[in-house]
Amino acid sequence: MKKLFAAFALLLVGIQPTAQSDPKTAAFGWVDGNASTLNRVNRNIWTWAETGLEETKSSEELQTLLRSNGFSVEAGVAGMPTAFVASYGSGRPVIGILAEFDALPGLSQDLSPERTNRAGATAGHGCGHSVFGTASSGGAIAIKQALASGAIKGTVKLFGTPAEETGIGKTYMLREGIFKDVDTLLSWHALDKTMATWDYSKAMVSVKFKFEGLPSHASVSPHQGKSALDAVELMSVGVNFMREHVKEDTRIHYVITNGGGQPNVVPPSAEVWYYLRANKHTDVEEYYVWLTEIARAAAAMSRTRLIETRVDADLHEVLPNRTLVEVIQKNLELVGPPVFDEREKAFARATQKDLKPQPAQALADRVEPLSSGPPSQGVHSTDVGDLTWFFPVGQFTAATYAYGAPGHSWQIVACTGMSIGEKGMLVAAKTIAGSAIDLYRSPELIQRAREDLKRTVADQKYVTLIPEGQKAPKTIR
Repeated sequence: MKKLFAAFALLLVGIQPTAQSDPKTAAFGWVDGNASTLNRVNRNIWTWAETGLEETKSSEELQTLLRSNGFSVEAGVAGMPTAFVASYGSGRPVIGILAEFDALPGLSQDLSPERTNRAGATAGHGCGHSVFGTASSGGAIAIKQALASGAIKGTVKLFGTPAEETGIGKTYMLREGIFKDVDTLLSWHALDKTMATWDYSKAMVSVKFKFEGLPSHASVSPHQGKSALDAVELMSVGVNFMREHVKEDTRIHYVITNGGGQPNVVPPSAEVWYYLRANKHTDVEEYYVWLTEIARAAAAMSRTRLIETRVDADLHEVLPNRTLVEVIQKNLELVGPPVFDEREKAFARATQKDLKPQPAQALADRVEPLSSGPPSQGVHSTDVGDLTWFFPVGQFTAATYAYGAPGHSWQIVACTGMSIGEKGMLVAAKTIAGSAIDLYRSPELIQRAREDLKRTVADQKYVTLIPEGQKAPKTIR
């Protein structure tokens, strides 16, 4: 018996160095071994489909997952009930992982390859944030396995960032100092391709203009009323003329959030919500001044008052980091792309039937090569951008929906609620873990990433259009 025990002890001793020398194996093994748990978390968040700042169940689901795996969790940070920070480990380096979990209004969709509203749902994960938050949390827990074994040292922090679709979560968490002690950050996003993201995003300001008029009977006494809706409509006319004289990379879009109560009452109150984007934040700053001038002019023409100009969010362009992109690319190639079966390909192909032109393939089946040239220019905006001005941030995408599906679409909702999205989700979790492990093992990579950031920012100045001291909004709509 003693000999048997001694042999068993020697076997354990022999195993330990192997586990410590290959922490990625343990991390990837945790992801594979807990795939069913991660799938369940994704489907819960997908089903709830909670919009920004209202992600109560979704946020708690991720917090519960992290707590049950040994993380300490601080909830309700930066004045947002659904924002949180989950931490494990001690000392440096401190590597942060970003998680998102908000859905989009107007995208109710069932688990069907045809456009079909889901009963009881008005929103949907048309940007894939259900798999986003789940994969990031899974990746953080996988990193924890390596930290707990002693194979690597440091701290991992999972940042639960709400309301990304309106650019609120990370921006206000940054303003409140929530990220202040991180050395670097890793993030990912659902897409139709698997690749390290070597590109800029667009800068964007989200601003609401509220006008006040005077009510009256629209037929009996129209001359005694002042229409706030007239001000909104005149503003939209002015902005449409503005479009002719801005740079081609500029995007301006809006919705009328309040246009009055009913036609026979001159609207005494009206509000319009604008997103103004450009490749560079300096252009956003210039065009924002022009936008506010048009709003004031619209008030003057309609004899109403512009009573509020509220900037809820102001997003800077992403500054990509070459060192981190190369680390991520290596790990994407190590993990490999999602491998989809014929059933999944048929599902994806069915969702593509109305797309013009028809995509050449149903689902992406490779890791895209990393360009050796300068960063490309994206047309999206994200509050990750603000973080990239202060911290080295590495990002990537994983194929989680049909190839060629438009952004914010029912096709994305359908695919991310089933195995297509979940296979990409597991690739993302492993890639996060593998990339972080490389950074823990080689702190010089973090230093190189800091130097990359310093060179990229150079003499650019960070300017925000959010008023000093303004706190995160309590609601968005």
